[in-house]
Amino acid sequence: MLYHTHFLTPTQRSVLKYRPSKPYRHPTLDKRLTRHRILSEARTLVKCRREGVNVPGVLALDAEGSGGHGGWMMMEWIEGRTVRETLQVGGKKWMADQEGSEVWQQSVKKLMGQIGRAVGRLHEVGVVHGDLTTSNMMLQPTRDGERVTNGEPTGPNGHGDQDMGVRLDGEVVLIDFGLAAQSLQDEDKAVDLYVLERAFGSTHPEAEGGFQEVLRVYGESYRGAKVVLKRLEDVRMRGRKRSMIG
Repeated sequence: MLYHTHFLTPTQRSVLKYRPSKPYRHPTLDKRLTRHRILSEARTLVKCRREGVNVPGVLALDAEGSGGHGGWMMMEWIEGRTVRETLQVGGKKWMADQEGSEVWQQSVKKLMGQIGRAVGRLHEVGVVHGDLTTSNMMLQPTRDGERVTNGEPTGPNGHGDQDMGVRLDGEVVLIDFGLAAQSLQDEDKAVDLYVLERAFGSTHPEAEGGFQEVLRVYGESYRGAKVVLKRLEDVRMRGRKRSMIG
C-alpha cells in the first residue's frame, strides 16, 4: 500500500510504503516476513543509490511493525510520470500528424536508450529488479541538467512544463523494488530483460520495435551484457514453448 505524504517538513514530499499485517498468518511468521521484505527492499535501494543507480532514496523505516500493525518504509518522492503513462498519453497526441510522428519516434528512441542504460547500470551493481515494466519506471523532469526533487514546482500540472505529459525528456528512475534481489546470475538478469520485453509487447505495441535500442544501449553500458543477451535468447525460447503448450 502506497501513500503520498511528507517527511519532517511540509515541503519535503515523500512516499510511504506500508505492509499491513496478514491476519491469516501466524503472528510470528507474519512479523518475520514483513521485517525481511522491508529490510531487503531498503538494503537494495541503499546499495543502488550508493552505486549511482537512479532510484528513490530511503528516508526512514520501521521493519518491526511497532504495535503489531505491520511495517513501513518512507521513500523520496519522484516527480514526473511513469514511462507507461508518458508513452500512452504522448503517443496518442503526437501520432496524430506526420511531422509529430517523426519527432515522437526520435524521442522514443532516445528514451529507449535511457532505459537500457538504467537497466544496464542496475545489473552492473549486481541487482535484478524482478518486475521490470514501464509502470515501475518514472520519467523525472530535469531543470538545467539537474533532477527536480522534493516537490519543487515544475509546471501548471506539477508534471514539468505544460507538455510534460507528451514529452520524453528527463531522467529514468527505477521504482518499486519489492521483488528485487541481489544476484550475479546471468539467468536472473536475462529474465529481467525478458519481462521488460514482454511488457513492451503487451502495453506499448507501437513502441515494441524500439526495444532493440534498449538492448543495444544495455550492451554498451554493462560489461557483462554479452553473456546476458545470449542467455536472453534461451529465455525467449522457453517462453515461446510455454505459450505453445499453454
